[in-house]
Amino acid sequence: MSEKRQTSRFTPAQVRLSGRESGRFQEAFTLIELLVVIAIIAVLMSILMPTLNRAREQGRRAACRSYLKTLTLAWIMYADENDDKIVNGEAYSDPTGPPAAPVPTSGPHKGERYWVGNDCASGFARGEQRPVDIQKQAIRVGALFPYCPAEKVYRCPTGVRGEMRTYSTGYGMNGCFDAAGTYVGNRGVRVGKTVLMVKKKSEITVPAPVYRLVFLDEGQISPDSYAIHYTTPSWWDPPFVRHGDGTNVSFADGHSDYWKYGGAETIRVAKMLPLPYNYRPTTDEGLADLRKMQIAIWGRLGY
Repeated sequence: MSEKRQTSRFTPAQVRLSGRESGRFQEAFTLIELLVVIAIIAVLMSILMPTLNRAREQGRRAACRSYLKTLTLAWIMYADENDDKIVNGEAYSDPTGPPAAPVPTSGPHKGERYWVGNDCASGFARGEQRPVDIQKQAIRVGALFPYCPAEKVYRCPTGVRGEMRTYSTGYGMNGCFDAAGTYVGNRGVRVGKTVLMVKKKSEITVPAPVYRLVFLDEGQISPDSYAIHYTTPSWWDPPFVRHGDGTNVSFADGHSDYWKYGGAETIRVAKMLPLPYNYRPTTDEGLADLRKMQIAIWGRLGY
């Protein structure tokens, strides 16, 4: 009985302290403490998320550049094995037919199989798409596929969902023969030592191959090569913004690069919906972006 009387003299606070020290009791967080923890986590997430997003975008940008480089090396191999002739830069256009990449029997691409087949829907500008398996087959039958037999290399990892190709050739690399001042008949015009519309790899001398553009990341499928004017200070196809405020491109020497636009006007126009065609820049910075692209595609300015 005396021992019981002695233990009953402990206060509740002493009992809780004794329990905490012995590890038998644990106190729960209060509501205020939980709210403080949640607030700290939210602040940390707001700080870390932009960094994580940038890191993820840099990874995707690097993958895109790697794909463009691989595609361009295949483009070089094609020319090396075809008597210096570069591949037909146009994609075959037949939006309802079975996958095919025939050899034209007339015109500027006579005897030159299309680099990719008919993977593009007629309403591509409105977001219409051909079935994925049709798109893949259309890539496989193209002239470049034996040199680059991997469908994933033909699209950017951040391209439009459901489209198997987001890369296009530039007009100046055996593309569409309809840019004024760049061709006569089935041949490219030569200005000094610069051949505007290139048909053979050996024609790329001035400027050097390191400066002549071959492929571009448009971010979405296109039925033609990427078009830009030569004789006027105007875009033809719209500028395209990919991976931040720029895009990935590749060149005839086999390297790829990231271009960041310098004009706010260029970025604004590239994000317009619907996309503006034949846009003429109005600012010095916008004109500088246009001229950079024109020189890369044609080798020089025509105005």
